[in-house]
Amino acid sequence: EELVIPDEASVEAIEGKLTPDTDLIVGVGSGVINDLCKFVGHKHTLPYIIVATAPSMDGYASAGAAMILDGMKVTPSATPPMAIVADTAVLKNAPMDMIRAGYGDIIGKFSCLNDWKLAAYIRGEYFCQTVYDLVMNTAKRVRALASGIANRDGEAITALMEALVEVGVAMAYVGNSRPASGSEHHLSHFFEITGILNGTPYLPHGTDVAYSSVLTARLRGEILSREPARVGFDRAAYEAAIRKAYTTISDSVIAQQDRLGWYHEDEVDEFVLTHTEGIRAILSEAPTEAEAREMVEAVGLSMEELYDTYGESHIEEAIRYAKDLKDRYSVLWVHNLYYL
Repeated sequence: EELVIPDEASVEAIEGKLTPDTDLIVGVGSGVINDLCKFVGHKHTLPYIIVATAPSMDGYASAGAAMILDGMKVTPSATPPMAIVADTAVLKNAPMDMIRAGYGDIIGKFSCLNDWKLAAYIRGEYFCQTVYDLVMNTAKRVRALASGIANRDGEAITALMEALVEVGVAMAYVGNSRPASGSEHHLSHFFEITGILNGTPYLPHGTDVAYSSVLTARLRGEILSREPARVGFDRAAYEAAIRKAYTTISDSVIAQQDRLGWYHEDEVDEFVLTHTEGIRAILSEAPTEAEAREMVEAVGLSMEELYDTYGESHIEEAIRYAKDLKDRYSVLWVHNLYYL
């Protein structure tokens, strides 16, 4: 049903790379299967094809494999698949929590794109307007299809899968996950990592991303309503909090931030404190907390699930320390360092 057949040139291009003696990895599944096949294929210089069974995440076409290695959430470089096979008849009958997760991964782009623009403004990070516009338009298109996605409508599910693939291509264009991952993903990774470390439940990645996009919208609103005030860095208190949050991987987290040195960048601190108008202009472009919540609820998700799963104190801990997992600037840095 509604199976998209590649054009003849695409089929010939794939067939031209294969012979009866070609070693080939074929993965059938979604996120974990795709990342494992991609990682192993890259390590052993083997082509692979992924047969998607759920529209649950945006990594199908990306040039990275999301992995947990030595307790840390990392995305090592990897070769994208030779082909992605996705049949709407299969995708629309995937478990609804996986469909909602894919939708959540896409609506999280409103948050991460705002973070990308913020990092370009504050830190001079590379920014590509073309890729930004591509991903933004994709997120808007999926947002408009929420009702159809929730009802397993074939056309809406096809559009969701296409959007997930498009975002993966966008990441490959830039060479990293910046167009698709920001503060909302860092919060999601915190919940996943700490869940693994503590042996406690955690939600599907994309579901956490959806809920976390509401949290980051709340943070932007708080920043917009307050005047900045420099907060001193207490090394002893910081280390104690990181060790409490990250337990057995805390040394790695602390070492990463020591390498970055972002807690001691006086020039960046001063820029944030003196460029509030520019920062607020960027933050104002993102959806409000009410708008983000509406997007989440449009597919049957409820913020109550987030608080029931993690509890308010753990969520606040994530808001404060999820940023330390990554080497990527986001609204979490602005909020935690200057707007407490």
